[in-house]
Amino acid sequence: MKLQGKVAVVTGAGQGIGEATALKFAREGATVVVCDLNAVAVERTVAACEAQGGPAIGFALSVTDRPALDGMVAQVVERFGRLDILVNNAGITRDARLEKMSTDEFDSVIDINLKGVFNAAQSVIGFMIAQGSGVILNASSVVGIYGNFGQTNYAAAKFGVIGFTKTWARELGPKGIRVNAVAPGFIETSMLSSVPDTVLTKMREQVPLKRLGRPMEIANIYAFLASDEASYVNGAVIEASGGLSL
Repeated sequence: MKLQGKVAVVTGAGQGIGEATALKFAREGATVVVCDLNAVAVERTVAACEAQGGPAIGFALSVTDRPALDGMVAQVVERFGRLDILVNNAGITRDARLEKMSTDEFDSVIDINLKGVFNAAQSVIGFMIAQGSGVILNASSVVGIYGNFGQTNYAAAKFGVIGFTKTWARELGPKGIRVNAVAPGFIETSMLSSVPDTVLTKMREQVPLKRLGRPMEIANIYAFLASDEASYVNGAVIEASGGLSL
């Protein structure tokens, strides 16, 4: 198992890619710390991780709440004695064209998708530096590489996450900590639940593989990057889009 003995925090783990990542990590032997704003979803994911045979605990919190994050990390380190992996997965969308986007729509996406990544990383980094090892994995997006119509806020946040990743890889690499990002394309999650079928069909047609991605396909990449198999991968942004950008 790739992650045997590791302790991993996954934010936004109540559904979608975050949930799939938590379950994958549990199957790979990690102790999983499930974090999500939805308390019911946290309990469900914790139970699913435990069903995979691995220990798991949950915290209902927002990545915008720095004291809650700090408290969670302190409890994790006190209980398990280490913290090896952070997956910064929590995120939202509030789409609108530039001329129609409200300040609240812009701020909420930046607060969660960008500042939330900063908050969680800063909460764990002192412990990782002290133990001389760690992995931080950030959720970017193909939108953070190429932009997208109607997603000024989301694109700004995901571009910013790539900047975080490359900067932190430089800063933290000498301390034994690797930082990488994954940039998914169109993935079948609840974020697409409000998208009309006609639009989903067009999205599939844009992808050379002619389908949307599955959450577990992204979780598999996170598991590789979190493991010692990726011990020389640092500062990378891995696009997983089925060839969307070709």
